[in-house]
Amino acid sequence: MQKKQKFPYLVGSKWTAQQKVDGWRHFQVVNRKNQGKWVFAELVAACDPLVRFWLNAKLLKDSSQWQAGWQSLQEIEDLEDDVS
Repeated sequence: MQKKQKFPYLVGSKWTAQQKVDGWRHFQVVNRKNQGKWVFAELVAACDPLVRFWLNAKLLKDSSQWQAGWQSLQEIEDLEDDVS
């Protein structure tokens, strides 16, 4: 029996960073890499394709760092107001 793939819908998914990364918050996963038991995602900034980096995909589940989908600036501000 084949093992269940971790993060099956990773490529193409969109994410909003809680803190800016190289000046941007909105990213899309364009590639994935499996290394042993780890899964890595290559993220690219939505507005600047030159801003790209690899990240352990498990970190995307940390809601203090990442939110699934692209959040509007108003939604981000509302979340920050709720925290403070």
